[in-house]
Amino acid sequence: MPAMLTTLIADAAALPAAGEDPYSRFVRLLTVFLLAMWVGFEVITKVPQRLHTPLTSGSNAISGVTAVGALVVTASLASTAGTAIGFIATTLAMVNVVGGFVVTARMLQMFNPKKK
Repeated sequence: MPAMLTTLIADAAALPAAGEDPYSRFVRLLTVFLLAMWVGFEVITKVPQRLHTPLTSGSNAISGVTAVGALVVTASLASTAGTAIGFIATTLAMVNVVGGFVVTARMLQMFNPKKK
């Protein structure tokens, strides 16, 4: 079994539900993750091309939830490696948030009348 798969199964076994073995929990979590990916892909591909950029840049602000989650996880970790990984996750989430606002601002500037 690959090391990453073994790690995922061990993580799934960390908080088992009442009477649920780690492998069935892993399969359940993997199923939910894959279904969420599929639904997200289907929703995004159905958006007209003219609306794709505003929706994408505006929805990057939702990454603020990811940033808060990364901060909470980082604060709860006691190891140095975990704190470093949490810091990287927080930094990347904040880059995504700021990037979304930058893209939105540039897009809105396209609709301003040109100065002569």
